[in-house]
Formats: sequence, C-alpha cells, structure tokens
Amino acid sequence: MANAKKACRYCKEYKQVHTMVTVPLGVFCNWAHAIAHGKALAEKKKVKVKVASDKAARVKHKADKERVKTKAKWLQELQVIENQYIRLRDKFKCCASCDKGPEWGGQWQAGHYYSRGHSASLRFNLNNIHKQCSVCNNHLSGNIGQYTPKLINKIGQAKFDYLTAHKSDIRSYDVEWIKRAIKISRKGVKRIKKRNANIIN
Repeated sequence: MANAKKACRYCKEYKQVHTMVTVPLGVFCNWAHAIAHGKALAEKKKVKVKVASDKAARVKHKADKERVKTKAKWLQELQVIENQYIRLRDKFKCCASCDKGPEWGGQWQAGHYYSRGHSASLRFNLNNIHKQCSVCNNHLSGNIGQYTPKLINKIGQAKFDYLTAHKSDIRSYDVEWIKRAIKISRKGVKRIKKRNANIIN
C-alpha cells in the first residue's frame, strides 16, 4: 500500500497517496489544488443558482404577462399561428380562388371563405380557411365567385354544406380554450414544417 497511487481531483495527475492531501472533497496533490477545486465548485454552484434564478424570473414574467393579456390578444395570437399553419399546409397548392400557382411571387394569405367577422363560429375551422393570394383576399373581397367551386372541389360537398349550415352560429371562445388551441396549432406548424422540408428534399 506504500506505493498506492490516486489521481488528484483537480489536476488529474496520479501520485502516491502518502504524499497527497485528503479532505472531504477528495484527494489532491497539495493544499493549493484542494483550495482551487473548492473555489471552482463554489463558482459552478453560483452559476447554476443564477441560471435557475433567471429561468424562474422569466417564467414569472411570462405568467404575469399572460395574466393581464386580454381575450382579444389571445385570439389575435391564435389567429396568427393558425394563419401560418394554413399557408404551410397549402404551400404547394394554388390560390384558393384563382389560378395563381405556388410559384407566384406575391404575398400569400390565409383567406376565410366565411369571414371571421360575420361567422365567428367558423373563425378557426380549417375547412373554412385556405391559402389565398393577396389580390383575391384583399382587393376582390375573397373572390367568392371562384372560391366557391374550388372549395367544394377541395373539401367535398358534405363539408361545404356543414360550413354553410353553421355560418351564423354564435360562438364565444374562452381563454382556456384559446390557450389549448394555440398549443395544438404550434405543434401543427412544427409538424407541417418538417413534412414540407421532407417534400422539398
């Protein structure tokens, strides 16, 4: 045992145990290494505590912001995410109401067949929203004359009839429903981005 060797916890060099310093933190070449190792551990712990503290502060800040966020803001956030989903879902399709193809260089939007202002119950119904060029959506008020037959062809008569039957339904979205819908929509965006990337590659 007189020639037994151990590695210093600080510099990792092997030395004979009888020449080393043994403390609760381990075995070291000398006191300087033991002290340096202790300081390093203390600094590491300090950084870890700060990271945890900063994370807790961010979580609290986010919770505080969400607490004062109005329902209108929640609805707006959901609409933005859902519109992104629609544009990604229909990325390789033509405009919902004209012949502009996916290669068109203008602005693509998410066009509601039944407007969200007049048909609140269909505001987030995916069969009611499709990729549309800004010309049709903004300047031609949806270009409904051409949107109608193309929509029926895309989703089928039964689903189109459902939209028509429920266009005047009264619907109020509570904040908890909106929050759940946002989470689901975000997952959908992530999934469809991956799908589109696979198609391109």
